[in-house]
Amino acid sequence: MALFLTEDEVTRLLTMAEALEAVEEAFRRHGQGNAVNRPRARVRVPRGILHVMAAGLPPEGVLGFKAYTAFGGTVRFHVHLYSAEDGHLLALMEADRLGQIRTGAASGVATRYLARPDAAVVGIFGTGWQARSQLRAVCAVRKVREVRAYGRDAARRAAFCREMEAALQVPVGPAPEPRAVVEGADIVITITTAKAPVFDGRWLQAGTHLNAAGSNFPQKQEIDEAAVTAARLIVVDSKEQAQVECGDLIAPISRGLLSWEQVHELGEVVAGKIPGRERPGDITLFESQGVALEDMAVAAVVYRKALREKVGRELPL
Repeated sequence: MALFLTEDEVTRLLTMAEALEAVEEAFRRHGQGNAVNRPRARVRVPRGILHVMAAGLPPEGVLGFKAYTAFGGTVRFHVHLYSAEDGHLLALMEADRLGQIRTGAASGVATRYLARPDAAVVGIFGTGWQARSQLRAVCAVRKVREVRAYGRDAARRAAFCREMEAALQVPVGPAPEPRAVVEGADIVITITTAKAPVFDGRWLQAGTHLNAAGSNFPQKQEIDEAAVTAARLIVVDSKEQAQVECGDLIAPISRGLLSWEQVHELGEVVAGKIPGRERPGDITLFESQGVALEDMAVAAVVYRKALREKVGRELPL
């Protein structure tokens, strides 16, 4: 019998700490060659898009896929989790919250390996649904003492800052303009729907780590070429997926400003195959596309907790 889990149940079961641990271990397995990830495929019809992405984690005994539709401004997410032993369906779960947490966790893992150990000031562009988990994850892996947030809507920006300050117990202030987010920040996060760069890369100071998590279409560039070329180390969650989706990298590579050989995968860093941050003054960049490997890692955590805590309902599948 397969287990069905709702959004509310997934939210109750999955913590950021668990997601960070699961996602880090999944990337380690991937870097060691013990996990499989397949890039997102998109099926377009006149009224919307179906997105499908698959991965397998044999050491965790699971494989599966996430499918989500985007129609008329409404997005619906579901994860199908299967046994890697005999292929039977383990669980079907609603996955909006799951995706939010795993996206934040991926940036958290990258921050753990790429940001300076003493990084304490965070600047974030974006005040939406995904921005919340980005901050939670980064604050879980570094002792943050200040956050600056910028979004185009001043009222929404202020509300976001109040909410996150209460949740994180860290001062979170609205930045009046983009430059105030970047200058003096040790970690900069971009998690927006912008199609054009949200700040001038020349503002980045030595030693900054940048998590760019919003550019998952080739036509979108959240950060400019100055920011990309300033990075001494560029890391992606999946190079195969980045080569077809990451507008932040596709544009400068097409112009010959760097090459895909200079881009590394997070799994290589976590597995110790390449070093993360080597010098305090380096600028480092993590480009997050959001990969199925992350979904399967946290879905396995949710499924096992659900069994232990007797959450969800069985389906005759």
